Amino acid sequence: MGKKTVLTGITTTGIPHIGNYLGAIKPAIDASCNPEYNSYFFLADYHALIKCQEPQRVAESTRAIAATWLALGLDTDKATFYRQTDIPEIQELTWILTCQTSKGLMNRAHAYKAAVDANREAGKDDLDDGVTMGLFNYPVLMAADILMFNADIIPVGKDQIQHIEMARDIAGRFNHQFGSLLTLPEAQVDEETQLIPGLDGRKMSKSYDNTLPLFSSPDELYRLIKLIKTDSRAPGEPKDPDTSTLFQLYRCFANESETAQMRRAFENGIAWGDAKKQLFEYLDATLSGPRQRYHELMNDLGYVESILHKGAEKARAQAAPLLSQVRIAVGIRPLTYVAPSAADSAQKKEKSAEALERAEAGRKRAILLQLQPLLDQVAAAEDPAAAARVLVAEKAAEMESLKKKARQKAENELELLQEALVEWL
Repeated sequence: MGKKTVLTGITTTGIPHIGNYLGAIKPAIDASCNPEYNSYFFLADYHALIKCQEPQRVAESTRAIAATWLALGLDTDKATFYRQTDIPEIQELTWILTCQTSKGLMNRAHAYKAAVDANREAGKDDLDDGVTMGLFNYPVLMAADILMFNADIIPVGKDQIQHIEMARDIAGRFNHQFGSLLTLPEAQVDEETQLIPGLDGRKMSKSYDNTLPLFSSPDELYRLIKLIKTDSRAPGEPKDPDTSTLFQLYRCFANESETAQMRRAFENGIAWGDAKKQLFEYLDATLSGPRQRYHELMNDLGYVESILHKGAEKARAQAAPLLSQVRIAVGIRPLTYVAPSAADSAQKKEKSAEALERAEAGRKRAILLQLQPLLDQVAAAEDPAAAARVLVAEKAAEMESLKKKARQKAENELELLQEALVEWL
């Protein structure tokens, strides 16, 4: 059984805070180390345009979020990390899916219904006042993000479950109409990470202005922690850790024994000021390393950009073949395209998938044996990356002058050559 694909998008409209880290970033990075999954993480900057019309804010958020994930240890060799706007295939798939999606389905989207209800309550004649097509079509773009990579599992909050269900509906309708090309995704909701308390005890959220920015300075972090609401119980009076925002935040970071020790301190009547100081010292020590790395990355955005470009290349290598299949399925084909005949289709069905796989593997092995001397030359070169680029360029130029049969053979060789040299290209 093949690996499952997990996909997560991060909208670029704000600066990451501790709630984002605990509820989404840390679990995602931890999961990306699991070899049983292929992990895709992307900066959803097209989505940002739906809710934010401040260009500077979108740009700043994109930089901060990219640097944050890298500073917190995301290994981009294990996961595919890219910017949504670097994958043009997503926009093309969005349009193709839009042409298959009923308006009735979009009418039921929570965000659109909330906007209509707000206009109705305000007594407006036009119930669609202020509703953009971006807001209305948002679920289709989200479906394209997911279906583009045939993602199996989408970690989301409860408020996003409907969008995953819509993606399933859209994929199901497409598959029924054109053939089974798209995977139906499943929503994954982690109940344990749904509520990270903010300064006022409510869910930590930018909308409530109650967040602890992830990489604020030590002075700013301590200032904000001192604003956390507490009750009137004096030093020496036992305090209930389970209703305390201070304790809840502390245990999100601490290990089991540290949490038990803090719980005893609450039961023994720790002063609120001392509890806040301990929380600050623990968070500051935990975040100091990532904070330093974050500032280094923010001062070297060219490096961050190169990481995103590398991720986009990996993502497009998966997206382009699927989009090609989708285009052919809906009738957008080269003029010379010839559909497989009924006889060909029947004959292919007689062959088992295992036999076809063995044949393909054997073909690749034979070609790679012929190419091995060239691969050895690249590996032994002083600058393997430069040697790899020269070799691929020479092979591509050589291919242009060949006739049809020889050209097909050269194309196969070039494709395998590029796969074998991927670490240097």
